[in-house]
Amino acid sequence: MKLWLTKHLSKLWLVVVFLFLYLPLLFMVVFSFNSTRQDARFTGFSLRWYEALANDSKIVDGFLLSLQVAAITGVLSAVLATFAAFVLVRYRRFLGRTLFSGMVNAPLVMPEVIIGLSLLLLMVGVQNAFGWPERGMLTIILGHTLLGMAYGVVVIQSRLLEMDRAIEEAAMDLGARPAQVFFLVTLPNIFQAILAAFLLAFTLSFDDVVIAEFLSGPGVSTLPQVIFGYARRGINPTIYAAATLLILTVTVVVVSYAVWVARQTRQREREMAAAVRAETAALTAL
Repeated sequence: MKLWLTKHLSKLWLVVVFLFLYLPLLFMVVFSFNSTRQDARFTGFSLRWYEALANDSKIVDGFLLSLQVAAITGVLSAVLATFAAFVLVRYRRFLGRTLFSGMVNAPLVMPEVIIGLSLLLLMVGVQNAFGWPERGMLTIILGHTLLGMAYGVVVIQSRLLEMDRAIEEAAMDLGARPAQVFFLVTLPNIFQAILAAFLLAFTLSFDDVVIAEFLSGPGVSTLPQVIFGYARRGINPTIYAAATLLILTVTVVVVSYAVWVARQTRQREREMAAAVRAETAALTAL
């Protein structure tokens, strides 16, 4: 009886947690199809707010800008995180390692307001000294890359620590140079972690509003900034439609990655099983 009660209480607790996390999102998605502006009652199904969304140039431009910023940020974050994680894992002792590790991990524990404010002061100082860069898309990308790289290092570093270095040593024994080992052996083995770092940085950049608010310039607003600006002026069902579009984009990216990883895992398992069968057949023939 006690075991049955514990089992069902754990399931109930899990359901409550999921409802707490996702029920507000579900309500927002449902009310984005509401036929009127009423927030407390669903009066009927309608696509009028999505039509209004398509005709709102600020939201459309913000969405396209967010996609560009997130894509570039994801690529830069994944590349920089790969090299940073490789240095931290493969080179245990070098001058300034502790400082380098602390600087890489600092954005993880630093409030985004502090990061945004410090980057704003830096960009203003650089612009006053050299006349470049002006606040806009480039500065937002730089700020988001700083944050995305820190998260990417954690993902890639854990994969490098789990990786069997024997395959790298075998490649070097066969005459491969260090650069060849990295690009032909190490990189394929950590590619899933690099892709995960890209998607994590993409998601963080796509829905960030704090850093973008500090680093954006006149006439440059990402989709979260536009939504936040509309929300401050009162509830507008168009915001629900824009937020639903935001959720859909992130969901498609995450689900696509999960499907790809599942297919790669199944393929690797089939290849390993085929190798075992081939080895078994060879031993049997002997």
